[in-house]
Amino acid sequence: MRNLYLATALLVVLTLSVLGFRGSTFSHPPMDVFPEWLFPGMKHQPKLPPQGASAFFADGRADRLPPPGTVPASAPDRNDELLLGKTGAGAWVKGFPAGVTVNLALLERGRDRYEIYCAPCHGLVGDGNGVTKHYGMGATPSYHDDRLRQMSEGELYNTITNGKQPANNMPPYADKLTPADRWAVVAYVRALQRAQTGKLADVPADHRAELGLK
Repeated sequence: MRNLYLATALLVVLTLSVLGFRGSTFSHPPMDVFPEWLFPGMKHQPKLPPQGASAFFADGRADRLPPPGTVPASAPDRNDELLLGKTGAGAWVKGFPAGVTVNLALLERGRDRYEIYCAPCHGLVGDGNGVTKHYGMGATPSYHDDRLRQMSEGELYNTITNGKQPANNMPPYADKLTPADRWAVVAYVRALQRAQTGKLADVPADHRAELGLK
């Protein structure tokens, strides 16, 4: 065991002698412990300087253009109501932003996305009785609770975007739903809520016969 300690100490001393101590100064270039010929591509890796040239890309430029539609976080014309669900003052948006047109096409898109991403937990009618409840997931909120009925559209949008963690098990859906699709889901949730409180008087007289109503 003593010989093992001596050998280890000798190895440490030799290693420090070869590598040197951190912060040491040299009068000549230090020993290259990992020479390029022995470890090609590890020490001196190729890199593209800003605004440099590159033969790899067809346009010969190292810098790449951002994807279409990219908006800088500092852009003065960024539409926070549309992207964040907040007003310029930081309050949740009530109603729908100017860039969102609520029509049948939006509701149909919202229903399509809702049935894929939301219905498994919240149920097809938004009552919280999705299929996951039969497999042990409980406490899924119903959209028909007063708390969620009174929640602003901007906050609903934010919940879809960022989820509700760690408070509960709802993950964020920003990576699955575009901002336009998130607003479509919000519109469909409002339609589900409205459907649960509909009355006969809400149906136009000329459409009541279609529903078998008088």
